[in-house]
Amino acid sequence: MIKAATRITILTFLLLGVLGFSQEKKKFSSIPNILQQLNPSNRVNSWILVYNSYGKGQEIKISGKVDYTPQFSGFNLFPNEDSFYYIAYSEGGKVNYVTDVEGLKKFVDRIDNAQEAAVVLAAEGYMVDEEFKDLAGNYHEDQSNYYLDLGKLTSKECPYQKTHYTVTVNKSTGAVSNVKDNGTYIELYNKKCTNNPRLLKIEKKEEPKKDEPKKTPKRR
Repeated sequence: MIKAATRITILTFLLLGVLGFSQEKKKFSSIPNILQQLNPSNRVNSWILVYNSYGKGQEIKISGKVDYTPQFSGFNLFPNEDSFYYIAYSEGGKVNYVTDVEGLKKFVDRIDNAQEAAVVLAAEGYMVDEEFKDLAGNYHEDQSNYYLDLGKLTSKECPYQKTHYTVTVNKSTGAVSNVKDNGTYIELYNKKCTNNPRLLKIEKKEEPKKDEPKKTPKRR
């Protein structure tokens, strides 16, 4: 009886530990920190991650020596018109560049962590929304999958709109097995939006009263 009770107690703690591990959500850190967690394929001898802001490049991750040429375009994991990232890497004695999210996906190759899963999903339009990490910038995991809460720009028209999703990524294959739509979490209108609800609520101004004709004074 004692042995049976002990086994049940151990199994209970193991189960609680697994459930606790799977439910613990962690917020992604900044975009530069996410990119620094990349672990490219063994074919890549060395690589450098460069952040370009307003025309000035800054090397934020150096893994080996690469003689590269500064690039004038690159990729973003979060919409930003004034800055971008690019990667210069050496493979087989040749210097190559990653300047878009599709190239970034190929550079990552096999997914080794949640950060790489988020980077790969950027090629599908998903993003870590640094302004709304509680909704679209966190993840949890279990023994089989990563569960990423990410944002996506779902409308560039009026209103500008973002939706958040929970994307399940298999750890072994890197395949997406499920996408859960959690709904819209931000809508932005501008003054030109004809469907702006604020404009629709504005009452029409009263038409100005017509001037009454002047009365001619009576002659005495």
